[in-house]
Amino acid sequence: MTKTKALGETKVLTPAHEDYLKAVYLLNAQGTPVTNSALAGHLAVSPASATNMVKKLADLELVDYEKYQSVSLTPAGERVALEVLRHHRLLELYLHKELSLPWDQVHAEAERLEHVISEALEDAMSTVLGNPLVDPHGDPIPSKKGKVEDVTGLPLSSAKSNVVYRLTRVLTQDEARLRYLGSLGIYPNAKIRILEKSPFDGPLLVEIDGEHHALAYDMAEALLVTTWNDGKSGEEETEAE
Repeated sequence: MTKTKALGETKVLTPAHEDYLKAVYLLNAQGTPVTNSALAGHLAVSPASATNMVKKLADLELVDYEKYQSVSLTPAGERVALEVLRHHRLLELYLHKELSLPWDQVHAEAERLEHVISEALEDAMSTVLGNPLVDPHGDPIPSKKGKVEDVTGLPLSSAKSNVVYRLTRVLTQDEARLRYLGSLGIYPNAKIRILEKSPFDGPLLVEIDGEHHALAYDMAEALLVTTWNDGKSGEEETEAE
């Protein structure tokens, strides 16, 4: 069992409590209605288990819950969720940047460690990393005060052809997909240009840092991009080249 500073010294939560609160936050951030069945699917538990835990969290005044309605975090519950999420994403970046763990492996390791690191270790990691704003996948790292920067972008699948884009965020934690994307050099800040789009949600032919690759449409949907910005818009750089 772990104490959390978000609730003060007198309240104690288990890792399971924290996992549920983080799941409510993440599902809500994705725009997904936070039902008990959605939580069960996200956490790979039974609907009955999800319902029981949500009731416990409601008793702790960490979520607002009414039968057959979406679950929402209370201010106290959101503080806990953001604290755990900060631990998780700092751990991902530290494991990847300082320990050279592949980006497809850091999520699972951070899931194990996020509940047990101290505030002192959290602060030390943040300092060593230069107080980062995003993790290896481009996901925003909440600040100590619970502020979350907005990582903007549109799905690559919806982007225009022959415009230079910068990858800002990868919306998957699937290890196989991350390994594949990494093999193509598709990491946050990569330079991407769509050369050709196949009809009916077919694959895209893309140029990534000068190399050409075919990319499945559903993979492109998980990649958020913005126009390349080095003093010129993506369209202007395209014309110059």
